[in-house]
Amino acid sequence: MTRIVAGTVGGRTLAVPPSGTRPTSERVREAMFSRLEHLGVVDGGRVLDLFAGSGALGLEAASRGAAHVTLVDSGRKAADVARRNVAALDLARDVRVVAEPAERYAARLAEAARAGAGDALDLVLLDPPYDLAGAALDAILADLAVPGVLAPSAVVVVERAKRSGEPTWPGSLAAFAAKTYGDTTVHYAEVIEPDPRDAAEPPTDR
Repeated sequence: MTRIVAGTVGGRTLAVPPSGTRPTSERVREAMFSRLEHLGVVDGGRVLDLFAGSGALGLEAASRGAAHVTLVDSGRKAADVARRNVAALDLARDVRVVAEPAERYAARLAEAARAGAGDALDLVLLDPPYDLAGAALDAILADLAVPGVLAPSAVVVVERAKRSGEPTWPGSLAAFAAKTYGDTTVHYAEVIEPDPRDAAEPPTDR
C-alpha cells in the first residue's frame, strides 16, 4: 500500500500502476520531505515530478503545500493512474499530469527558458527507472540547468540505485547531500550562482 505521509491529505492511499514503476517507500519520502521542507522549497513552491509513476512524490509535495505540481510520465497507464490519484485526493486545482517522456518534457522546458518563457521551478524530483542510461539522465539534468528553468534557490533530487553512483551534475548544479536507503540512494543538488569571473571578457592583445 502506498500512502501520502503528511500534509492536508496525509494518510490517504494512492493507486499504483500494475507494473513498470517503483514507488518510493513511505520511509524514504518522509525523510526526503523532512529535508526539503527544512530547505523551504516545498510550501508555496512550483514542483516538477519526472518519471512520476503513481505521482507519489509530487502528490506528497502538493499535500505539504506546494503551489503547483506537474507530474510527468511517458507511460499511459501510469499517467492514467496519476490522474485518478489527483482526482481522488481533490488536488486537480494544484496538480497537472502530462503523459510525455521526461527527456522531451525537460527539453521543452529548456527551449521555453531560452525564449524567456515559463515559470521557474523551485523543486524537481526525479525517480527514473534504475536501468535508465546515465547519458539520458545527464541530458535531462543539462536541460534543467538551462538558465531560467530553475529558481535561484531551487533543489533537484535524484533517486538512483546505489550501484549507479552520483549523477553527473551540470555546472550550475552542485551536490550538497546524499542518503542511502537499502539499494537506493537519494542525491540532492542546489543551484549555484555562476562565478562572475567566468563572465569577464577575455584579455585582448594591445
